[in-house]
Amino acid sequence: MADVLERLGGLPARRVWLTPRPGEATEQDAIYLQEHHGRLCELVDGTLVEKDMGFYESRLALVLGYFIESYLELHALGIVVGADGMLRLFPNQIRIPDLSFISWKRMPAEVFPIEKVPTLAPDLAVEILSEGNTDEEMNRKLKDYFQAGSKLVWYVDPRTRTVRVYTSPRKSVLLTEADTLDGGKVLPGFALPIKQWFQRASRKPRK
Repeated sequence: MADVLERLGGLPARRVWLTPRPGEATEQDAIYLQEHHGRLCELVDGTLVEKDMGFYESRLALVLGYFIESYLELHALGIVVGADGMLRLFPNQIRIPDLSFISWKRMPAEVFPIEKVPTLAPDLAVEILSEGNTDEEMNRKLKDYFQAGSKLVWYVDPRTRTVRVYTSPRKSVLLTEADTLDGGKVLPGFALPIKQWFQRASRKPRK
């Protein structure tokens, strides 16, 4: 088991499913857990790895989705998918970003996919970091996203209220609450002050 955890990036053992045995799980196993038990698991090297996402992290992803969806009302570039949207990046390899933007251009004939797990890489993948995430795990995810064809990845740290923006696995910039998050070439013209995002996620609106 120690070898499995190390290969997966030093994950806490509680996040790794032992049935099916590590290395023998399939996409159907991941789908079954979601549909029958409400458990969200990524499929990594034939091993089911449960997502680690808390209440506040879920709220941050939802609010960000609201802002991006509002942008897409004026710019019909693609769709936003939440934290239960499984994506097949490679054969038998499933990732579930906390939030994904997928352009229409990536979809066959620009038609919304009806498969339970479409073969799509997100143009933008957003991961809201939780205590159960490790640096090694997130580095592996980063490589997977860009290798599959993603153009932009945001790693959000709720504890420091910062966002690390990656345009490649080796090129990134760290933004703080003093900065504005922009969509670059993926979401041209999109701009969101990071402070505004965090405030909306945690405060009651004024009447």
